[in-house]
Amino acid sequence: MSDVTIAPPLPSDKEDWRRLYDGYVTFYKRQPNDEVADRVWAWIHDENHVLEALVAREPSGRLVGLAHFRTTPRPMSGTTAGFLDDLFVDPAARGRAIGERLIKAVAEEGRRRGWSILRWRTADDNYRARARYDKLATRTMWITYQIDL
Repeated sequence: MSDVTIAPPLPSDKEDWRRLYDGYVTFYKRQPNDEVADRVWAWIHDENHVLEALVAREPSGRLVGLAHFRTTPRPMSGTTAGFLDDLFVDPAARGRAIGERLIKAVAEEGRRRGWSILRWRTADDNYRARARYDKLATRTMWITYQIDL
């Protein structure tokens, strides 16, 4: 396994987190946006907001991965689940199981909280990540739709 530690980001991590966040946004062919990034960073550090984060930190202190997640209700089962919104590993740090460690850390947090499942989605053409996800989780039959509001 990797020599990184997994923990919530510190307020002093903003610049390093932003580098990873922009990499994630760019990977999905969107333009980084200061206003959006600042809002997401504020959500992460707001105890009253549902969004939380974990980061992967090398011994040098450099962040090499991020996971944004939240608790969500499951009305059909009357349980609470976790939803992994964003997962990104610095391209220079890939191949060290950092993404897998982040997912497992979110899952462990979910176990502590009594979540019934941890769910996430990815792009159909994200083949490298999907190969890893297929080893960690069960692919569901659900197809996602959206209405832009």
